Amino acid sequence: MPLAEGEWKLSYSANGVYPGANFTFGTWRTGYYLLEPFEIKNADVTNSDSALPREDGVRFGQDFTSGATITFEVGVDTVDDGTTAMARHGANLGAVSVMQQAWDGRAIRGHMATPAVLSTTQGGRARRWFGRPRQCAPAASKLTRQGYTPVVANFATLHTGSFDDVEQSVRVDMAPPPHRGIKGPLKAPLAMVGEGAVRTPGEIVVGGNRPTWPVISITGPISQPVCELVGRWKLQLDLTLKVGEKVVIDPRPWVRTVLRGSASVAGQITRSSPLLENLLIPPGRRDFVLRGTDATATASMTVAWRDAYAYL
Repeated sequence: MPLAEGEWKLSYSANGVYPGANFTFGTWRTGYYLLEPFEIKNADVTNSDSALPREDGVRFGQDFTSGATITFEVGVDTVDDGTTAMARHGANLGAVSVMQQAWDGRAIRGHMATPAVLSTTQGGRARRWFGRPRQCAPAASKLTRQGYTPVVANFATLHTGSFDDVEQSVRVDMAPPPHRGIKGPLKAPLAMVGEGAVRTPGEIVVGGNRPTWPVISITGPISQPVCELVGRWKLQLDLTLKVGEKVVIDPRPWVRTVLRGSASVAGQITRSSPLLENLLIPPGRRDFVLRGTDATATASMTVAWRDAYAYL
């Protein structure tokens, strides 16, 4: 269910005995409301500047950033959850425990590169971040016994900016779609009564104001498959996929794998292909093409992406 305006949700999957999370907060309705506006603070830029030898000045190098920190001041309110002070106190301790459990992230902390998802709706715009919950610190408050505790929590993102919460996708077939013709005899006046094609096969429109990473799935039968973003890059794999076999290319920094089933085939990427980190789609209208050898013309490719934004 979509989040209501101003709501936030922290979610990740369970891992064995450790539970997952699907924790919603941010508004009065949730019982965990924001005391102050949330803060998104990008990490300091790591630069590789170097001084010029034997003269004044500096030579700029490559600059990188490690992500952002999103900070919340949350009021955990259970004042209406009991008719006695003891009942309100117990309900508040339980509510704080629920938030602490979600923010603990034990189900993902033991896995390398496994992120949680933090999503929100702000100004009617549904956005998400990938990262991990970090600090969650309930304040020492006399009001806890009355059913209210302020909590400061933050979330460390793997990236700056945000992504659209809705994933889009397009299917690209090896064979072009059939073209309908006309059949005589024709009688005047002629009129077009059907709908025209709204886009060509493989055409996508990427929104946002930043380049975004696609997730590319190629399904066989096909040999030497090539995924081409027309005018930008071509990625080729030196392998053969049987009928129904699939290879998934995921260049996102928190995944960055090329898998056939559960086996890595990253070593089958040809030397002329770009690095995975450079498999980006710029905003605007773009065209994807699937190439390769397929005698049946039944191979296909699916390209999925989320629009990327510098802020929200």
